[in-house]
Amino acid sequence: MKALYGQQNSPGEEMTFVLQERENLPACRDHDVKVQVRACALSWVDTKLLSEIKLKKELVPVGREISGVVLEVGSKVTFFQPDDEVVGILPLDSEESGVCEIILVHEHYLVHKPEKVCWAEAAGTVRDGLRAYTALHYLAQVSPGTSVLVLDGASPFGTIAIQLAQHRGAKVISTAHSLEDKQYLERLRPAGGVRQPLVARVIDVSHGKIDVAESCLEETGGLGVDIVLDAGVRLYSAEDEPASKSQLLPHKHDIITLLGVGGCWITTERNLQLDPPDSHSLFLKGATVSFLNDEIWNLSNVQQGKYLNILWWPCGILTAQE
Repeated sequence: MKALYGQQNSPGEEMTFVLQERENLPACRDHDVKVQVRACALSWVDTKLLSEIKLKKELVPVGREISGVVLEVGSKVTFFQPDDEVVGILPLDSEESGVCEIILVHEHYLVHKPEKVCWAEAAGTVRDGLRAYTALHYLAQVSPGTSVLVLDGASPFGTIAIQLAQHRGAKVISTAHSLEDKQYLERLRPAGGVRQPLVARVIDVSHGKIDVAESCLEETGGLGVDIVLDAGVRLYSAEDEPASKSQLLPHKHDIITLLGVGGCWITTERNLQLDPPDSHSLFLKGATVSFLNDEIWNLSNVQQGKYLNILWWPCGILTAQE
């Protein structure tokens, strides 16, 4: 039985992937679940984070979002039994690669897969669902009547965030990075045959001629947006920005400008830099900045119950759309 691992010899070097032959799995420990993997999502391996939290290894397991069938359970497992269909995310310190026929997983990293959701959809949505729920429920407390700006709404993460925000009764604005993305967002509809679109306004930024801040202020009657969920931001002017930084991303000043009083900016930009004038603008608005790091749930077991509830949510959304 083989499993897929990534290998990076030095920082900045491109990762190479190797198939390692595995010995037979050990017997299930008390809280282990033996899973036959049916689908695995190949998400980005964050070697920098692994290094920062002292989990960097010579061979890094690849594929952490899995769905499959339970083959065997440990003596103290209470949530599952053989033949159950499950989905979950392997923890950062896991030695298991999801790209393997059979793996051992602690029961606290799995939830039951809804019957109507296929294997690939379950494994493919669980990570983005976790990120969207963490952002909008725990960091921003989205509620009916709030306005939410989802940047790059046609991305997998953006699409799930739009659905969650609309499900909670929020008014959703989104940006599109191409004409195809714009058409896709305009076609999104809630479940149940409702004709009203999920997105109140789609801002096409593909040509660089549209001012995102001006469009959002216009849509909200000059009040600004309550919640902003970014997909990365530009920290400097176009001339000073690295070539790898997409010019389709808004500048940090634009986001601060379009935020309403008491607003919340949820950012995925781990190296965000705020100058004193930026902080002063946020202070005057009473606004907050929250950093979205979905790995926090795996770095601490204090709120394991909440984590398991979040894991089931994206699959539940897919079930509702059937």
